[in-house]
Amino acid sequence: MHKKKSLFRMVISRTPVRISLFGGGTDYPAFYERHSGIVLGTTINKYTYVSVNTLSEFFEHNIRIGYSKTELVKKPEEIIHPSIRECLKYKNISGNLDIHIFSDLPAKTGLGSSSSFTVGFLNALYALDGTKTSQQQLATEACHVEQNLIKENVGSQDQFHAAYGGLNVIEFSPNHINVRPVIISSEKLQLLENSLMIFYTGLTRFASDVVKEQIDKTKTKSNDSHLLKMKDMVKTAEDIISTSSKDDMIKDLGLLLDESWQLKKQLSSKITNPKIDESYSFAKNAGAYGGKLCGAGSGGFLAILAPDNKAEIRESLKHLLEVDFKFENQGSAIIYMKD
Repeated sequence: MHKKKSLFRMVISRTPVRISLFGGGTDYPAFYERHSGIVLGTTINKYTYVSVNTLSEFFEHNIRIGYSKTELVKKPEEIIHPSIRECLKYKNISGNLDIHIFSDLPAKTGLGSSSSFTVGFLNALYALDGTKTSQQQLATEACHVEQNLIKENVGSQDQFHAAYGGLNVIEFSPNHINVRPVIISSEKLQLLENSLMIFYTGLTRFASDVVKEQIDKTKTKSNDSHLLKMKDMVKTAEDIISTSSKDDMIKDLGLLLDESWQLKKQLSSKITNPKIDESYSFAKNAGAYGGKLCGAGSGGFLAILAPDNKAEIRESLKHLLEVDFKFENQGSAIIYMKD
C-alpha cells in the first residue's frame, strides 16, 4: 500500500464498543480450538474514532500519532502504541501519516475499546487507499494483529462485534468465526435496551494482564466445566428471547445473567473485587434481576438488567456514574473522506 499514493488525503472511521452478555470466555482460542465457543452480545452507540491524514513531506518525522500522548517517529518500528505499530507493519505502510484517536468512553474499561480501535484503524487504512473490505476480513485481521503480532491475551469476540455491529450471536471454531443476528422483534429489542443499565466503576485495568490467569487455567482445562455451562447459556438466552413473553423475557434473562456472573467469578481470582461485589449486591437488593461486569474483570463497567422501576437501582448505585446509551447496528464505518 505504501508504494502508491493514497486516493484520499483524510479519512475518519467510527467503530462501536460492545456489551458482552453471555458466553464470554468461550471466545478465547485456548478454549474454542478444543470445544468451539459461542457468545451473545451487542454494540452500543459509544464509539472510537480514528482519523488518518496523509502527512506532508515538510516535517522531520514521517508519522505523527495523537492519543493520550503524542508520538513523532520516522518509521513504524519506532511507534510505542502497539496496535498502530503492528497494523502499519502488517499492512506494509511505511509512513507519511497523521493519526489521531478519539473515544467516547475511557479505555481499559471492559467494553472492547482496544479491539474497537484496531478494527477502526484497519478500516481507515483500507479507506485511505480507496479500498473497501468486508466486515469478516476486518475482524479477522484485527484478531491476527492483537493475538499473533502484539501477542495480547485477548479473545476473538470484541473484534467481530466492532466490525459487524448489532445484537449478535458469534460462533467460534478452529477454522471459522461466524456472526449471525439474534432473531428478536423490534418491541422486545426496545424492551431489552430500556432494561439494560451500565455503570462505570471508576476502575481501569489492562485486560491482557487480568485475563492471564484465566487463560492459563483454560489451557490446562481446569476451567472447562464452568465455560461449557456458560456456553450452553447462550442457547438458553436465545430461547428466552424467542419464546418468552415480553413480561417474562427480562426477568428470565436477568436471572440467567446472574447465574453466568457467578460462574464467571470462578474462572479467575482477578475477575472481581470487594468494591465490585458490594455494588452488585446493592443493585440486587434494590430489585435488579441480575448483571455482570463487562469484559475481563477487575473494573470497568457493571451491566445490570432491571425491571421497569429503575429509580431504586439508580439510587443504590449513585456512587457510580451511569452511562446513557442506545443499541447500534452499523459496526465500523467510514464517516468522512476527503481527497
